[in-house]
Amino acid sequence: MATMKKVLVTGMSGLIGGAVRRRLEGRYELTALNRRDVAGARTVQADIADLASIEAAFAGQEVVVHLAAVVSGEAGWDDVLRYNVVGTYNVFEAARRAGVARVIFASSGMAMGGYARQFPYNALLEGRYDEVPQPWPMLTHESLPHPAGLYGVSKVWGEQLARHFADATPMSMICLRYGVVNQADRPTEPRHFPIWCSQRDAAQMVERSIEAPAELKYDIFFVTSDNQWGYRDLSHAYQTVGYKPLDSAETYRLATDS
Repeated sequence: MATMKKVLVTGMSGLIGGAVRRRLEGRYELTALNRRDVAGARTVQADIADLASIEAAFAGQEVVVHLAAVVSGEAGWDDVLRYNVVGTYNVFEAARRAGVARVIFASSGMAMGGYARQFPYNALLEGRYDEVPQPWPMLTHESLPHPAGLYGVSKVWGEQLARHFADATPMSMICLRYGVVNQADRPTEPRHFPIWCSQRDAAQMVERSIEAPAELKYDIFFVTSDNQWGYRDLSHAYQTVGYKPLDSAETYRLATDS
C-alpha cells in the first residue's frame, strides 16, 4: 500500500486553508503550521516571522502549501513586512533546508491589481459590459506585474522570490494568483463577477499543483472560477496542470441583482 504524500499547510485556519483541508484530508498526510491550534489536525504552532521556530515543522515534508499571510489591502507596512516579506522568505528557506520538493505559494490577483484602473478591466469590474470590446484582452502569466497597494507589491515579491528559489535550489515553486475567495462563497458585489473564485475551485488548484509533474520547476497561474466576464487567463492553468473550474460567478447573477 502506497504511503500518503506529506503536505505541510501554513495558515490552515484561514478561509482558503479550511477549503484546502476539506479537499485534501484523507488523500494526503496533512500538517498545519499555524499561530493557533487547528482543531482535529496535527498542528505545529509557530510564527512564520521567526525562522528558528518554524523549521521543525518542515522535517520530512514533501510539499509545502504556503497560505499564511496578511491578506488585507489596508494592512500597514510593518505587518506586510513581517508576514508577507520576511515570513514568506522564512517559509521558502525552511523548505529548502528540509529538502522539500515543492512549495505552492498563495499569491494574489492583486499582483496585477493596477490593471483594474485601466480600460477595459475597469469597465468589467464596474459591470459596464456594453462598453467592453469583444473579445477583450486577457491578462496572462506573461503580462507585466502591476501590483495594487503594499499587499500586491508583497505578492510580486513572493513570486520573484519563488523564481529565485526555483533557479538556485532543486525545489519546484508554483505561484497561485487567487481571485476573490470570500466567506459567503459567492459574488456579493458587482466587481466580484470577473474575479470571483469559489472555495472548492481554490482548493482544487492546490491539489492540481501538488500533483503536477515534477519537471514543472516554476510557474504562475491565475485562479478564478469560470466567470463569463473574467479577464485573468485560465487556459495556461488548464494546459499545464489540468485546472478546470467547477463554478461560475454567473450562477449567482440573478440572486445578486434582485
